Amino acid sequence: MIDIHELSKKYKGAENYSVKPLSLQIAKGEVFGLLGPNGAGKTTLISMLCGLLEPTSGAFAIDGKTYESDEKELKKIIGVVPQEYALYPTLSAEENLTYFGSMYGLKRKELKTKIAENLERLGLTKFGSKRIDTYSGGMKRRINLIAGIMHEPKVLFLDEPTVGVDVHSKNVIMEYLTEINKRGTTIIYTSHHMTEAQDFCTRIAIVDRGVIYAQGTPSELIASTPDARNLEDVFLSLTGKALRDA
Repeated sequence: MIDIHELSKKYKGAENYSVKPLSLQIAKGEVFGLLGPNGAGKTTLISMLCGLLEPTSGAFAIDGKTYESDEKELKKIIGVVPQEYALYPTLSAEENLTYFGSMYGLKRKELKTKIAENLERLGLTKFGSKRIDTYSGGMKRRINLIAGIMHEPKVLFLDEPTVGVDVHSKNVIMEYLTEINKRGTTIIYTSHHMTEAQDFCTRIAIVDRGVIYAQGTPSELIASTPDARNLEDVFLSLTGKALRDA
């Protein structure tokens, strides 16, 4: 589904590459985790794949399409759920979702149906007409997710989809993402929640300083790391224990 060849990014004026020449293949239907410390290059990589950043070198294709030759078609098949809330705070949930759904080309009747279905599935029906700035963090996360998946993308990019939410919201979000994946959507996911990643991802790449240090299934990574009991042990073994404050 995603074929990356020697992709790199060096920001203007920077001394080092944020993503060094990197190659990676992600199969259709995978839940692929990109895990790494702050500043590892995860968000930069995702931003290139979403067409938000121009690579310094290299190439990639998503479902056989590239931004150079199929930009319009490619944007139709991807969904993006960013870490920061991509919502208008003074508009209601329904108004936000109508706006974003229209951008994806959903027509009025279909859009209204999908908004209602998703609000109900994520427990937000009675809050649909309320302004986003009255929502809790967990409620905003759920609306943020709906905005990125209403058009039923083939590929979904998730950047910290459960950061800062309560246990109940996290559970609902992860259950829904599992349902979406079972319906055929390929998911690329970043998180600092190692237990969540270990349970959710079918395959993982651990990235640091713009380089992939290791990749495989969670069980493969744990088995190949001496004394590792879980994915967090693997992560610390590969990236070290030093603080990564920026």
